[in-house]
Amino acid sequence: MRLIASDLDGTIVRRDGSISERTIQAFRRARNEGVQIVFVTGRPTRWLQPIREAFDSIGSVICSNGAVVYDFETEKVLEAQTIPAQDVMQTRELILGLESEATFAAETIRRLHLEETFPEPGDSRHLKEVIPAPFDPVLLGEEGVVKLLAKSRTLSPETFHELVEPHVQDLVSVTHSAFNMTLLEMAHPSVNKAAALARHAELLGIEAKDVVAFGDMPNDIQMLGWAGRGYAMAGGHISALAACEFQAQSVEDDGVAQVIEDLLG
Repeated sequence: MRLIASDLDGTIVRRDGSISERTIQAFRRARNEGVQIVFVTGRPTRWLQPIREAFDSIGSVICSNGAVVYDFETEKVLEAQTIPAQDVMQTRELILGLESEATFAAETIRRLHLEETFPEPGDSRHLKEVIPAPFDPVLLGEEGVVKLLAKSRTLSPETFHELVEPHVQDLVSVTHSAFNMTLLEMAHPSVNKAAALARHAELLGIEAKDVVAFGDMPNDIQMLGWAGRGYAMAGGHISALAACEFQAQSVEDDGVAQVIEDLLG
């Protein structure tokens, strides 16, 4: 084990937003013993403060499902792959042709852009530290979209994904990771967690066989399959569990910490 790659939400971050002390100490021990750490998440860079507070500068972060690589120590974006604005708008139109009630948001390198109908009634607390910008193609083109979001209030996540992906796969990659809503996450066609992790490992001179990865949702499947040992979390999405040879205990049971402790001996 030369590198640990871990998803955040549902993997080491509990539903209440906390990270257990056991988990924090397991990662710190691994780092102290020479193991590289990289967090691989769907979160944007603006949602990393709780991770920084828990782990300080323990490693790098691959954000937005692989579209952005962020350095904790310098607090700088090292890499960003964006979707051309015309592809964003074409994808939006194609999805609306399939699900007329869909509504959209976009994460750029700078900020969050929302259509007026996108937020839910209870979203105000999540947006209190953010001033969303309008979903405007000119602004999106100027800032660079790293993640396009499409929400359905009528379809299940799996149904929405299966409906949309065949029609937009030449324009964007499509995945989903939300438990409590139907929300598609789209990026440049070459973007996924596995591709970004593979580039990061190569820069460190680390082969896939020496990588241990953890995740719980469909957006983790490619990463878990690429790593030498990929662990799906108990209680995670059925597709992630089905894709993995190995399984860790749930986030509530400190499953990642248990595996790290066992591998360190």
